Amino acid sequence: MKTFKIGGVHPAENKLSAGSPIREAALPKQAVFSMFQHIGAPAKPVVKKGDLVKVGTLLGEAGGFVSAPVYSSVSGKVSKVDVALDSSNSRRMAVYVDVEGDEWEEGIDRSATLEKLSAHPELDAKTIVEKIKTAGIVGMGGATFPCHVKLCPPPGCKAECVIINAVECEPYLTADHRLMLEHADEILEGVECIMKAVDVTKGYIGIENNKPDAIALMTEKAASHPNIEIVPLKVKYPQGGEKQLIDAVIARQVPAPPAIPIAVGAVVQNVGTAFAIYQAVMKNKPLIDRVITVTGKSVKNPSNLMARLGTPFQQLIDECGGLPEDTGKIIGGGPMMGKALISLEVPMTKGSSGLLIMNDKEARRSTPEPCIRCAKCVSVCPMGLEPYLLATVSSQQDWETAENEDVVSCIECGSCQFTCPSHRHSLDNIRLGKSTVMGIIRSRAQK
Repeated sequence: MKTFKIGGVHPAENKLSAGSPIREAALPKQAVFSMFQHIGAPAKPVVKKGDLVKVGTLLGEAGGFVSAPVYSSVSGKVSKVDVALDSSNSRRMAVYVDVEGDEWEEGIDRSATLEKLSAHPELDAKTIVEKIKTAGIVGMGGATFPCHVKLCPPPGCKAECVIINAVECEPYLTADHRLMLEHADEILEGVECIMKAVDVTKGYIGIENNKPDAIALMTEKAASHPNIEIVPLKVKYPQGGEKQLIDAVIARQVPAPPAIPIAVGAVVQNVGTAFAIYQAVMKNKPLIDRVITVTGKSVKNPSNLMARLGTPFQQLIDECGGLPEDTGKIIGGGPMMGKALISLEVPMTKGSSGLLIMNDKEARRSTPEPCIRCAKCVSVCPMGLEPYLLATVSSQQDWETAENEDVVSCIECGSCQFTCPSHRHSLDNIRLGKSTVMGIIRSRAQK
């Protein structure tokens, strides 16, 4: 069974919602659309208070090449353009829409009819990329990098294959798993679109073997797509990281930053992104909804919801039985890489893959103790770094050493902190060091 070569851990899977079919979430009374739903320049609002919008109406245009437009997922009236709290606990520019009915823009195909790329020769590579760009598609595994940028390799780089991340290695999350079980054909057509966009003839879909039903179904469906191979992978976190997935699937190692996957001929996209790309290219549907897992050991009904972007997290939790009495912390995302939320009025965005409600016992951090020099953090680091050292120099604000020790290569997976017997808050310090060093590097480049 294939997997990546360096490091990795095995946290408890806790896939509590794996057997819960995707169901439509109710429309919110008010939807809030952040203009910061992607990496890069924020979108620029193009509507004002009092404007009437429909599902699919443009709310914010892309603010640059590395950016993405934002569309309304509801119909109604713009109540204001103001700041709103987002999942990073920052206040960002947003558009507020009071919901009235559910009226859609013309031209969006809402039927369940499968549209095959092979039946549309007019969709050449340039047209596909433009449709993806126009629809505001971003990476939906959490990174939220604008897709059209990945599909336009820099000069001197040539894509050789497309790799689809269907690993979903974060504990608790099951959105991608259910998406494969319920929309396999659409996902495969989305992969075909990506392959045509970057002019390659080989595609891989990596799935961890704790999803045997998804592996079996996708393998069966892929029989009619001879250039797409389903690759079962050994269960190991963080296999969903781009570099780890590339290593596992095609045994190529991406060099340290600023190198990116295209340096070894790979274009990597999330399985949810492939589904969104199918909808954008074949159905003219902008990115207005996505599957999100709402889960936790005390949650009454752990679920996978197809929810409209802009829906408050509070409403999604209410649809799954409400907030448990023993709630200690609410995580946006999974327990390894997600971040704690300070409010449930935060709206759902393109990168919202999960809501994890942790009980008091789970949420309580152990008191950190002195490092015992066991080197467990070194052995599990998937990037081959020395986390104990990076955490120490970052806490001491020794940014020069942090940079020299390659802190920017950290993927913030949390394996080091997870495995530490002294319960040291390594990831907290490393995140601080990484963000600071990256800022220093950017400042230096501008001089």
